[in-house]
Amino acid sequence: MGQTEKVNSYISLFKATMLSQILTHDLRWLAVDKVSSSLFFNQKDCRYIRVMALPVSNSGKKLIQIDVSSDTVCPWCFVGKRNMDKAIAASKDRFDFEIRWHPFFLEPSAPKEGVNKLQFYREKFGSQADGIHAQMAEIFRGFGLEYSMAGLTGNTLDSHRLLYFAGQHDLDKQHNLTEELFLGYFTQAKYIGDREFLLECARKVGLEGAADFLEDPNNGVKEVNEELQKYSANLTGVPYYVINGRYKLSGGRPTEVFQSAFEAAAK
Repeated sequence: MGQTEKVNSYISLFKATMLSQILTHDLRWLAVDKVSSSLFFNQKDCRYIRVMALPVSNSGKKLIQIDVSSDTVCPWCFVGKRNMDKAIAASKDRFDFEIRWHPFFLEPSAPKEGVNKLQFYREKFGSQADGIHAQMAEIFRGFGLEYSMAGLTGNTLDSHRLLYFAGQHDLDKQHNLTEELFLGYFTQAKYIGDREFLLECARKVGLEGAADFLEDPNNGVKEVNEELQKYSANLTGVPYYVINGRYKLSGGRPTEVFQSAFEAAAK
């Protein structure tokens, strides 16, 4: 057998082996790269990724789809978003991104009328409250922001209703709306349940129809609860990220962790 025939024979054998592994249920994993398992949850050995076709955007770049479970009064969710945004900005020459935000309730029974934020967290965290505040203040200063414990905290349902509404119209506006909600609550002493604040955020991102949508308290409630069950029901904390349906990250991870996850998810 000549050299060309040998090569073609090896190629045919490799394709047959690949097809067999894809079609059988006992071995669906192929080793393709070595990725630190410390970057990911829910995978015993991250050297293996499932064989599947990656989505491609209209630009021809590989598409990175990110599902984020988050609450609008979660400071680590804001930290994670800022770090994720930096990673996205550094990766846009290679990938396009599609980000969807999903609801989570840190305090499902929080009052709608709102309570003093500082007092609430001191009652919740006790002697640790001041240390947590100092830690978050230092992290926010790294973003050029002043972390504020002033104002009220409370029920976040209306903010999630608004985010759902935004996501039905424009995912970029939903992403930008998340930023405005975080900025207002954490740095401007805005109350997350205040209707005027929510509408102000909607106006800033160019989201039309928000006032009419929020006017009916039933609008979006069913859908928010459905998303909660689908994406966040088994979570014990947020933020939580699912990248291309495969890789899972939790917490306010550094920018480089997100970049590594994008690279791994694109293979």
